[in-house]
Amino acid sequence: MRALTLVTGFLTTSSFAGATSAHDQAPSRQALFVETDQGPNNTVISYTRGTDGTISYVATYPTGGAGAAAAGSAADPLASQGGLALVDNGNELIATNPGSNSVSVFAVSGPYLHLVQQVPSGGSFPVSITAHDDLVAVLNSGGTGSLSEYRLRGARLAALSNETRSLSLANTTPPFFLAGAGQVGYSPNGQFLIATTKASTSSYEVFSVGGGGALSTSATVTGAANAVPFAFTFDVQGRVVAAEASNSSVSTYSIGADGALTLVGTVSDAQAALCWISTAQGYFFGSNAGSGDVSSFGETTGGAPTLLNAQAAITHPGSTDSAVSPDGAFLYVESGGSGALDAFAINANGTLTPIETLRNLPTPYEGIAVS
Repeated sequence: MRALTLVTGFLTTSSFAGATSAHDQAPSRQALFVETDQGPNNTVISYTRGTDGTISYVATYPTGGAGAAAAGSAADPLASQGGLALVDNGNELIATNPGSNSVSVFAVSGPYLHLVQQVPSGGSFPVSITAHDDLVAVLNSGGTGSLSEYRLRGARLAALSNETRSLSLANTTPPFFLAGAGQVGYSPNGQFLIATTKASTSSYEVFSVGGGGALSTSATVTGAANAVPFAFTFDVQGRVVAAEASNSSVSTYSIGADGALTLVGTVSDAQAALCWISTAQGYFFGSNAGSGDVSSFGETTGGAPTLLNAQAAITHPGSTDSAVSPDGAFLYVESGGSGALDAFAINANGTLTPIETLRNLPTPYEGIAVS
């Protein structure tokens, strides 16, 4: 077993409803990680996941960097999706450190972490991470906003020369939570790198990705169907499925050869502040921070989104980022405004069954990854 770096005394198993110590049962390879984003000592909390979807506290690991909160945020200090990411088939975990403009790389062994590296994020206030093969991109939300590419080799990141691009936003550092960048993601085929700009320009900035990870000099910019595009995922056809917060909508877009997005359809759940979105089994689940619930969506055969249930699950005030288990069986939803984490079973018809709620996490917190 590799040496472990962990914090003791910060959080204990008794802090969590229903949690048990890792010493009470043999931990599985399945795990869940959340990021705390607290002050000068950012940390990652790890849990094991049982076959029934329940989770048990293991340890709290310092990232070596600092957390921070976006200006004006209440439930979502990062104001983003993807602030914590498992990469390289789950062998490494990368955490953003917005307070120190860096990212931390951990080697992963089940629920156990070993801090390998901390590197500059290439900008200010990093909030989102994505990977495709051995390429990793980090989104910085502060100031003009930027994204930077890295290559992952042997659990270490090496910045790619000349592969940082500005998003040309007009923002502050820390960024105002509605006006910064929201998420970065590679398209499933790795040909494009996409970033959302939320209320700054309410658009999607799409860079083409060439050989060796070379990014196009400038982005192809497409305005969102609804204001404040926040987060996105992809459907099985590679279309963008996006959460647009202004009127709590989900919109789908096809990606053209030049990176331009073409709207396929859009639908609102009539809830409040749908900002985060996850997918499993052909369904999509949006977290509504303002109404403290999760909405479920499907798609027509042509790819237009359809609302299935405006309140597929009730969470807690300030519901934020979410993640789905790799087998598509379980959905985990953070409620950063309440210091809670909710677990749900995803049924074959897309309905959600509550499993467990953990409480007494730091308030607020944001960032989640599941193996």
